[in-house]
Amino acid sequence: SIGSGGGIRQISQKTVDFGASDGIMSAEQEAAAPGKLLHIPMAGGAVAVVYHLPGLATGLKLTPDVLADVYLKKITKWNDPRLAAVNPGVSLPSVDIAVVHRSDGSGTTYIFTNYLSKASQEWKDKVGNATSVNWPGDIGGQGNEGVAGQVRQLPGAIGYVELAYATQTGMTYASMRNRAGSYILPSLEATTAAAQGVELPDDMKVMITDSANPAAYPISGFTWVLAYQDQPEAAKGKALVNML
Repeated sequence: SIGSGGGIRQISQKTVDFGASDGIMSAEQEAAAPGKLLHIPMAGGAVAVVYHLPGLATGLKLTPDVLADVYLKKITKWNDPRLAAVNPGVSLPSVDIAVVHRSDGSGTTYIFTNYLSKASQEWKDKVGNATSVNWPGDIGGQGNEGVAGQVRQLPGAIGYVELAYATQTGMTYASMRNRAGSYILPSLEATTAAAQGVELPDDMKVMITDSANPAAYPISGFTWVLAYQDQPEAAKGKALVNML
């Protein structure tokens, strides 16, 4: 995997017939492409917040504001009172939180930072929402593989990876409080709920983070295929349309 930044770069350079991205192209990226690119949503996915706390299983509870402040480096210990308050009865260790993020251009980062921008005005103002951002600190990893590897190696680490990757590699991950106030684990069903009832605009560019659906996992998003509206080769263009 090369990340959504790689998908955007390769379709913009026309080294592939179509690219894919979990993040919406910026106006600058679209303007730099040699033709009009369409965003065609093909799948939905969730971003799991993974952690490495020996003895603690999947299901640690996180709220939007707490997660944002962990990534803003305002909450630096696992036994911080705000973390303890949403996890009564859980023995949280007095260890530093090592914050892991993607170092490459990433649609997973786009979805994650889109969510944090809704969760925290400070995050929106200071860091923002993009496939690559200026992180407030700590450790970068290349791809889902790199983030997962760093989290697995470092006791006390927290990171974010695509849900399928988290489940395939047996990582522990958090349940997030959604807008309805329910703590939801990422799952196929909870991701589907986040996409239900979403009105697709004509350009198909819509984010589904922070869904109001009580059954929805809040850090969910689409994968878009990126393809040129004008196809220079008729046969290839028809084959692509038929596939999509």
